[in-house]
Amino acid sequence: MLTGGALRQVVRAARPVRSLDPGTPLWRVPDLAAYGGEPLPDGARLRREGALLTAAEQLGSAARSVQAAVQHAREREQFGAPIGSFQAVKHLCAGMLVRAELARTAVYAAAVTADPVEIAGAKLLADDAAVGNARDCLQVHGGMGFTWEADVHLHLKRAWVRAGQWLTAADAEEALAADLA
Repeated sequence: MLTGGALRQVVRAARPVRSLDPGTPLWRVPDLAAYGGEPLPDGARLRREGALLTAAEQLGSAARSVQAAVQHAREREQFGAPIGSFQAVKHLCAGMLVRAELARTAVYAAAVTADPVEIAGAKLLADDAAVGNARDCLQVHGGMGFTWEADVHLHLKRAWVRAGQWLTAADAEEALAADLA
């Protein structure tokens, strides 16, 4: 456990990291063991837990993107009808729902088993769902999705950042391929 003085040293040693999202500041924190704290848990376990938690966060973002797209499709009218009545918009929303539900089952299974291979698969599916759903949600919103009036663009930027955290797509694919071999 860090004492008050050592904790202040760690906070002072933390460095900001450039973020794609101005509303989400990121910081790199030094290893606590260098400041008299207990060493961090096993690195592999920490990366697995971080990847699983990030996958869960990506899942939440993917589900929220579906809700935002469906709500906008119900409210926005074009040619005298809600845009949700158009087949192209229906297909986008249906694809978003499928991606989110597929990721949901993978994340839930990985949380129950804590198996590294399942966590890799869940992170891969959740990243795909979050990024894909945010992109499709932008399509449903049209040009308004890029403005500050809608937070759709923030979902996309945050999904990009989280996709590179703890376990990248390339590393997840390698873990899955190694398990197959």
